[in-house]
Amino acid sequence: MADLSGLTLLRNDPEMAARLIDEAQQGDLDAQYAAGLIYAEGRGVEPDLVQSYFWLTQAVERGDADAEKLRRVVASQMSDAEFDDAKRLVAAARAVMPGYSSDRRHH
Repeated sequence: MADLSGLTLLRNDPEMAARLIDEAQQGDLDAQYAAGLIYAEGRGVEPDLVQSYFWLTQAVERGDADAEKLRRVVASQMSDAEFDDAKRLVAAARAVMPGYSSDRRHH
């Protein structure tokens, strides 16, 4: 489980952001939510609503209610093109690893 205790410090900590994104890629549910937040707010990375939506979707599909709320906020800020890009990323992840979002252990 990702250690999110330092999340408030991420604005100036690209190394912590990179570590959490790596943990998200490994399937950690807490890190997937954190990656969505990191990309939404540009905490340690450039803001990227497409990546934010992608990571929040991974968490949402595994039952994270907080990720669902944040994803709605992110989606409301996205252009149609960004939303289409995000949907393509989600679809690609599902195609490469069927069950990717739902076969990981919940926190």
